[in-house]
Amino acid sequence: MWHAENRYAGISDVALTERGFRQAEALAHWVRGREVHAVACSPLSRARLTARPAADALGLVPEVVEDLREIDFGWGEGRTIAEMQAEDPAAVRAFRADAEAGAFPGSEPPATAASRAAAALRGLAAAHPGRTVLVVAHNSLLRMALCALLGIPVGRYRQVFPRLDNAAVSEIEVAGERTALRSLNVPTGEARAATTDGATTRGGESGS
Repeated sequence: MWHAENRYAGISDVALTERGFRQAEALAHWVRGREVHAVACSPLSRARLTARPAADALGLVPEVVEDLREIDFGWGEGRTIAEMQAEDPAAVRAFRADAEAGAFPGSEPPATAASRAAAALRGLAAAHPGRTVLVVAHNSLLRMALCALLGIPVGRYRQVFPRLDNAAVSEIEVAGERTALRSLNVPTGEARAATTDGATTRGGESGS
């Protein structure tokens, strides 16, 4: 609901819109017939609700992974950039220039969020070697995790990955500490607007 108004949802447990539910069904339709061996999701309800139709289509039970929760935006939680800019334009300029050095007051440091999310994705890949896991998490967290996994400064996540469309799919292949980006932001039907984002993680085998 907050994303529809361009508000930072973060760790707040915000409801899906009707379009969000349609996007979840589109993801379920997309995943049918694909070789997906497990489903994992953030503990926040919007991620669980997005993951559930796809998991049902695959006959799987989603694994809830605490470290896939969205970043806590602190001062920015529930607010729009315009609202924050009206209150403290310097803080918004600093955030836009470098999201790590200029992180919102009271927020989880982006590097910390990126580290826990990257570790969670590596853990899922290690638990399913040579297989594919559908991961349903969050826009900012996934962009930060991609930076951490690909060796990109986390503070640049907004510049390098300007957006991930909701319920779109990005695919990475993980082999230990090595990560390859196979696809980015692939639409799954009604994959445009205000819910969470899907990413597939393929567990790489040693030497692959």
